[in-house]
Amino acid sequence: MKMFSVSHKTAFVVDHCPYMAESSRQQVECDVLTKSRGQGMIPLAPVSKSLWTCAVECSMEYCRILYDVYPLKKLINYIVSDSEFHILNSWRQEDQSTHELMSALAAVGPPNPQEDPECCSVLHGLVAAVESLCKITEYQHEARTTLMDTADRVANRGRIICLTNAKSDTHVRMLEDCVQETILEQNKMAAGSDRLMPIQQCELVLVHIFPQGEDTLVSDRPKKEVSSLLTSEVHSVRAGRHLATKLNILVQQHFDLASTTITNIPMKEEQHANTSANYDVELLHHRDAHLEFFKSGDLHMAGSTSRDSGLKETVTLKWCTPRTNSVELHYCTGAYRISPTDVNSRPSSCLTNFLLNGRSVLLEQPRKSGSKVISHMLSSHGGEIFLHVLNSTRSTLEDPPSISEGCGGRVTDYRITDFGEFMRENRLTPVPESPDAEASGKPPAERAKAQLERYTRYWPMIISQTTIFNMQAVVPLANLIVKESLSEEDLLTCQKTVYNLVDMERKNDPLPISTVGSRGKGPKRDEQYRIMWNELETLVKTHVAGSERHQRVLDCIIACRSKPPEEDERKKRGRKREDKEDKAEKNINKDSEDKSWQESERLKGVVERGKEEQGESEVIKDSPDSPEPLNKKPRLEEIQLPEKARGPVSLLTMWTNRITVANSRKHQEFAGRISSVNNKAELYQHLKDENGMDLHENGKATR
Repeated sequence: MKMFSVSHKTAFVVDHCPYMAESSRQQVECDVLTKSRGQGMIPLAPVSKSLWTCAVECSMEYCRILYDVYPLKKLINYIVSDSEFHILNSWRQEDQSTHELMSALAAVGPPNPQEDPECCSVLHGLVAAVESLCKITEYQHEARTTLMDTADRVANRGRIICLTNAKSDTHVRMLEDCVQETILEQNKMAAGSDRLMPIQQCELVLVHIFPQGEDTLVSDRPKKEVSSLLTSEVHSVRAGRHLATKLNILVQQHFDLASTTITNIPMKEEQHANTSANYDVELLHHRDAHLEFFKSGDLHMAGSTSRDSGLKETVTLKWCTPRTNSVELHYCTGAYRISPTDVNSRPSSCLTNFLLNGRSVLLEQPRKSGSKVISHMLSSHGGEIFLHVLNSTRSTLEDPPSISEGCGGRVTDYRITDFGEFMRENRLTPVPESPDAEASGKPPAERAKAQLERYTRYWPMIISQTTIFNMQAVVPLANLIVKESLSEEDLLTCQKTVYNLVDMERKNDPLPISTVGSRGKGPKRDEQYRIMWNELETLVKTHVAGSERHQRVLDCIIACRSKPPEEDERKKRGRKREDKEDKAEKNINKDSEDKSWQESERLKGVVERGKEEQGESEVIKDSPDSPEPLNKKPRLEEIQLPEKARGPVSLLTMWTNRITVANSRKHQEFAGRISSVNNKAELYQHLKDENGMDLHENGKATR
């Protein structure tokens, strides 16, 4: 794909021959005080402009619109032709201004009617225009130098607009043949030159100007291909307002522009300050500002109108009441420079001054029914007025797709406030191009791209996906770490922030951990801080390559989050103990239910066996003095359970108690153990009764 289109270079050739001094016959009234003029005063006679004046004014309007919409890379070379050619400016960007061209035209002056017409011809200017198109512009030279390996991609194409008064269609064909021959000659010369480039494509636009009231001698002809290098078209136009309209249409066609008319603009009347009237202002801009209308098919709803037999179309937008300040951020899909069609009219001047004072104007589509649709906005930036295209159709930001729930859901926890701060910190403003600024460092656009890249290396979009960006304690470090270089003070601030986080962990302060999608209370405190440290380390690692101080911040984080082995072991043991206690609490109810059921079954079997043994003992009756049989089984009532064992007891305890009772029945109990006091048997129990003596433990008797 070749670079530089036909619109990159435009050569204007204006005929300065004596016949261009002829009147256009369009009357211009100079006496506007018809009502207040007193009796006896002779009114001023109307005047008419010459063909030369009409051509100069219309061509200057063409240049003004081009410079307003495309301040760079769209170049014009203005040439005046009479007995010789006069080049009024060059392809340099410094010469591209209406002030420069008007000053040069003032030096040229009007055409001389007394000059010999045979010596004057527009051919001189056309030859000079072809030679000028072969010259290399600054932008072409820069592109060729940058693309040394693919320099053939830099194309040399241009357009020639010739304003003249042709004699006939034959005269027009002669002019086309002259341009064709000159292109072939210049291409041969440019083939062996480093300062010239051969022309690969040229468009010739011949505008035949004739006075009003006369019949044209030249017929209109659409664009046709004269050769592989040249295309030509012819326009026959009456001088005056018709010529201005034609060049206005041509500038839109040549540079892909469109027209928008702002209606219902309230303005105060000059004579009556207390009253106001509605005015209309037409603006020109790039066609992409109406791209949404073309896509949606709502162009007819926007009120497209035609002028001059349908040759020109404009989209009508309605004025909305402006706000006092433009603090709101609107969702814009594009911004395009504008140029008023009638720049000197009072409505256009009032509108531009209103916008340059910092105001913004919203524009809506006129609708017969339904809700109001605001589709555009006018606002100024850096002293230039832009037409902003607002998204009036359905936006992808209105109903965001679900990230965690799948199709059909909504995400409501976007970091909207943080994103607003992010946009405010990365706003772009136009700056003038300065060689000194580029020599000192990167261009402003490159610095802005680098800053945007640093700010977006780690930037979670959802609140539930981040921890550190929800903590006020991490804000100082997060704001400083994205800088290209850190000062010593910034390093101390980042280290202080890390120490504050360590202190928070020591105090066991809670963290804003999201519990979305998790059961219970979420992760434990140790796990929360582990997540926080991991995310903080990830953020700092993305900026470590910036400078040495960035690495020192990362080293501080790694040193602070690493704990002694004893503390880690102690925390592990504490976590294991907590896990065991939690498991015990969960299983205790289940174990107690199982054990109670098992013990009740065992006790039931023991009671039944006790009843059977009691029935057997009643059948075998022994004498009262005879001892019990040694093999007699103990009864259930005789099994004395300890106080602590009341209720559910283990099987081992029950078996031990039963064996103890059974062994006690196998022999006669020692009489001294039965009458023992404090687990000590008392000797000589009957001695006191016989002798009336009281014996103590030491064996001495007392009375």
